Amino acid sequence: MKDASHLIANDAQSIVQTHLDRLGEVKDKHLDPELKQQKFKQIADALRLRNAVLVAHYYCDPDVQELAEATGGCVSDSLEMARFGRDHPATTLVVAGVKFMGETAKILSPEKTILMPTLEATCSLDLGCPVDEFSRFCDAHPDHTVVVYANTSAAVKARADWVVTSSCAVEIIEHLDSLGEKIIWAPDQHLGRYIQKQTQAEMLIWDGACIVHEEFRARGITNMKALYPNAAVLVHPESPESVVDVADAVGSTSQLIKAAQTLPHDTLIVATDRGIFFKMQQAVPHKTLIEAPTAGEGATCRSCAHCPWMAMNELDGILHVLQHADQVIEVDPQLAQRAKLPLDRMLQFSAALKA
Repeated sequence: MKDASHLIANDAQSIVQTHLDRLGEVKDKHLDPELKQQKFKQIADALRLRNAVLVAHYYCDPDVQELAEATGGCVSDSLEMARFGRDHPATTLVVAGVKFMGETAKILSPEKTILMPTLEATCSLDLGCPVDEFSRFCDAHPDHTVVVYANTSAAVKARADWVVTSSCAVEIIEHLDSLGEKIIWAPDQHLGRYIQKQTQAEMLIWDGACIVHEEFRARGITNMKALYPNAAVLVHPESPESVVDVADAVGSTSQLIKAAQTLPHDTLIVATDRGIFFKMQQAVPHKTLIEAPTAGEGATCRSCAHCPWMAMNELDGILHVLQHADQVIEVDPQLAQRAKLPLDRMLQFSAALKA
């Protein structure tokens, strides 16, 4: 495998750090139950007035996920959020997640208004793959098929031949490899290496990483497994290879929830964003879920198994944007058309795979 990092003129780590410094330390917030229900009613009323539906990512605050389900929306991964919004009759989608998710929703539903609680919520993978640097990298390898992860900007998607999610990436790369295609993969290096190991495909891999999943350490998980010897370890493939190697199940958010249901273990050590616990505990109410330890501790930890940008999605922000419509996702129509092509390829491939 060749390393693409020397071709990246931009110091992606510096960009990510700058955004993190602006956020400060993420703090857990616990609402009084009565106040929470008051906010739920206000937001439900505002959704009806605007003919809107709320779609939330698995990594959002549990209150936001609960609200989405209570008001007829959905809680899911980024692609299913966009697909649900596209097929829902609402004329406005409120996307609780990070900015690339709002862009994907707009690409698939150009006629709808896409609102977000904040446009500041981004993603280290998106930040770490600026379109100018990435385009130069692709131009330097014109004989390669460009495959990008969903965690990228609309502009990067528009430069790609395929968009994939972690739930279908292995199958799509396998398909391309069977056709003899050489592949550029971006932006997550850990997911890229996991896919390459699974498929043996020829891949040039971009040097990006998720600040949450990169915090997990195999030693910490092994030590925790010693405390819970009968537990299974569930790992997202955006984690480092050494962490993936100690897993009993590896997969996307939705795949990990399914693994929690199918594995016989009563205790599960989960190495992904702790926001997933809301839906996972619903799926396996009788099982014990334990957060896998991360490298950072206390004030030094910028992720601690929770994305600081996902944490920016709050009930007050959802109510505000419904009342004022001042956080609107716009994607240039021509750019959106180009970005929709690789998204449609993935959707068609996934549909055929299920069939």
